Amino acid sequence: MMSTANLKQEFFRNRDKLFHDHLKRMDAFRFSMDYSLLVEEYIRNLSGNKSFNFVLASAGSFSRRELSPFSDIDIIFITDNVEENKEEIGQLVTKFWDNGLEASHTVRDFNDIPKYLDDDLHTFTQFFETRFLFGSDKIYKNWNERLFEILNYDNTLKLFRALSEDILFRYEKFGDSPKVLEPNVKSSAGGLRDFQTIEWFYILFNKTLLNKQVEISQAESFIALIRENNYTTPGECKRLLESYKIILTVRNLLHLISNQKNDRFEFSAQKKISMMFYNQKDALSLFMREYFNATNVLNRFSKSMLKKFQEEFYDPLPDSLSISLDDDFSLKGKTISLKSNRTISFSDILRVFYYRGLHSSHFDENLRTTIIETLENYDEISKNENESSTFFREILKLPKNVGQTLLTMNELGVLQAFMPEFGDLIGFLQHGVYHCYTADEHTLMTIQNLEKLEKDHSPLGKIYNSMKDREILHLGLLFHDIAKPINISGHEIIGAEMTSSIMSRLGYSDDEIERVVFLVRNHLMMEQVAFRRNLNDPETLNTFASKFDTLEKLDLLYLVTYADLSAVNSAVWTSWKSDLLGELYQKAHAMIEEQITGEELLISSIYLIPEEISKHSNLISEKHVKEHIASINDLGYAQQFSEKEIAFHVEEIQKGVTLSAIFKEFEGFSNITIITKDYPALLSRICGVLSINDANIYDAKIFTRKDGIVIDTFNLTDFRTNEKIEKERYAKIENDLKSVVAGNLQINQEISRMKSKWWRIESKFFKRAGKIKIEFEKHKKYTIIDIFSPDRLGFLYQVTSKMSELGLIIYMAKISTKGDDIVDSFYVLDRNGKKISQSDNDFIKSELTSTITAML
Repeated sequence: MMSTANLKQEFFRNRDKLFHDHLKRMDAFRFSMDYSLLVEEYIRNLSGNKSFNFVLASAGSFSRRELSPFSDIDIIFITDNVEENKEEIGQLVTKFWDNGLEASHTVRDFNDIPKYLDDDLHTFTQFFETRFLFGSDKIYKNWNERLFEILNYDNTLKLFRALSEDILFRYEKFGDSPKVLEPNVKSSAGGLRDFQTIEWFYILFNKTLLNKQVEISQAESFIALIRENNYTTPGECKRLLESYKIILTVRNLLHLISNQKNDRFEFSAQKKISMMFYNQKDALSLFMREYFNATNVLNRFSKSMLKKFQEEFYDPLPDSLSISLDDDFSLKGKTISLKSNRTISFSDILRVFYYRGLHSSHFDENLRTTIIETLENYDEISKNENESSTFFREILKLPKNVGQTLLTMNELGVLQAFMPEFGDLIGFLQHGVYHCYTADEHTLMTIQNLEKLEKDHSPLGKIYNSMKDREILHLGLLFHDIAKPINISGHEIIGAEMTSSIMSRLGYSDDEIERVVFLVRNHLMMEQVAFRRNLNDPETLNTFASKFDTLEKLDLLYLVTYADLSAVNSAVWTSWKSDLLGELYQKAHAMIEEQITGEELLISSIYLIPEEISKHSNLISEKHVKEHIASINDLGYAQQFSEKEIAFHVEEIQKGVTLSAIFKEFEGFSNITIITKDYPALLSRICGVLSINDANIYDAKIFTRKDGIVIDTFNLTDFRTNEKIEKERYAKIENDLKSVVAGNLQINQEISRMKSKWWRIESKFFKRAGKIKIEFEKHKKYTIIDIFSPDRLGFLYQVTSKMSELGLIIYMAKISTKGDDIVDSFYVLDRNGKKISQSDNDFIKSELTSTITAML
């Protein structure tokens, strides 16, 4: 018999060879099986092939024979008397660890079956997924019999509900879409766990285990089983097998290239793994489309089977309660079925999707796979264009469920078949920008998010609920990113042309086409103005309002902008952005409705009465207020601050304090207003102080009096949490501001310390390299500089310092963050108070680019 040392040496030699070979062969099922068998054999050899009065079984992915290179090796000792076997079990565990096998073990006896059924359903479900390795056959047989004996109707129902809740919890944590750009290959929707959960439902429903002692993985065995028992079609089984294999392959390779357990499929790993499959320029795009197709297949199957098990287990309805929808389809409860196994046409498919949305229902497995295979088996679908277009329009006009219906059409391949242009969006990656879903998923989520406004009582909700023609709105969202696969930059222009062509083909009128084309062409305009421009600038308001010839178009664009931003990722739609968009909408609405200019609107909304303002403080007079108002030549000041706040500004200025800092809290962000005497580079130093205090600046407005006193106001969040700044930090921020104004704080040194302190967080939060783009825009009064760049800690401090060095005076800054990208917009003049000469643009651009490049 081989010595323990030799066993260990041989095991690791064979394991390392398997790992090395898998990088070349990449047959996931073969690798996982071989690795699982290798570990099984090593465990048996280490045990000395002795007889034991207990059972050692594998659990988890080890029991499924689907081990990835650094998966947990889960084992479970099953005994009818823990105390009697405690010493032998301990010796075995020690021996495993001493010989390099880092097994995660649990010890269970028969009392644990009812105990965990009551206390820990998640642990209890693991009891059903074990594979006998060695020990007492009798104990293992009794264990499994006891498991199924305890599963009466009530207990099984409890497990069904617990597993269903676990799916929702997992989706909330790891993503409920199979098209998350950086998914968890195991736990995100469409990951391996989706399929494994259906295996658990099958075990509970049929009271049978899946641990056959055959040398194939559990997934392969289960797919063969559901094919044999007609749970789904042979074609669907083939798709499931191929899809599971792709995702398992990715998981295996992720472990190998990371040299550790790692289930997060990040962009850097996507690039490496895609090159293993496609050694060409577009390898990433090609492979990730395959990957997302695989996650879509697993996710749609798991959802369908989950509904099937739930309906059959809970309260199955008798056929007598089935309702005929037409000659071809029937509805029983919430399930639509095909009445006969005949061939269905494309217009039949669109018709049944209309029924699905109308009745908030779903398809049974037979109808679902019939639709998929009808589309897959036709080289070119024969469809009556007029009839199909009619049903498609009826879907878009549904009073509810439009987004969900289109999402399911996309899942089953219907949307691409009906509209080939949409096919290019499917699986399209948008890495490097702030999206966290593929383009097709994002597009359909916009419509779902919009429909949620039906129960919303906000101004947006009221506009949505007053909208009579939502078909136009749905089309605008469906097409808003249609040209992104052709060219992300300028996609709104190309998309408008594509929209016109598609809608003409579908039989829409010229008026309908014009309204939707307007939305597609301008879908970025409202956010760009709201987040990057001064909303108290008459010129900005006049330019924006001039784009609309009707109030309806303004309403439509407002809703499209909200839907687009809210479907990007959870961090993008903030209360601050909501307020900015709402402000722009209200001002433009008033201008269009009353037929007034931006100047007239702003003047009409200013009601500054010095006598009323002075009443808010005993320390100031009406004269003080008049002088203060006259010293600020900016309509935006009165728009920005309340009478009480203006009174406090006057009071602080009259006191002659060196610096005053006023903090306010809003929903989701904080505000600080700073009053002090202006001097060169003041703004950059304020930005530096806020940066070293871990504050992200989202908005900065600078109001300068004729005597050089500035009133600068900033909207802030904590850069780590994206939440409000804690009140406990206010005092330090104020002290640091006073120190920097007094010349006692060296900002450059403090910024270096901050970056040294947070280098790990910076590499995590601001990890992307990228392009720098600087644009200049003409304005009646200022030069506007837009800076597009990946974000970094201290970015705003470095940029404003360089601007000060270049002699640029900043009058307003808007900072728009998109994930780890930013768009900073600055309203500037030169030292002489004049707009920048166009001949200086290239030099300024070069200097700013060099500064930003050094940061990146």
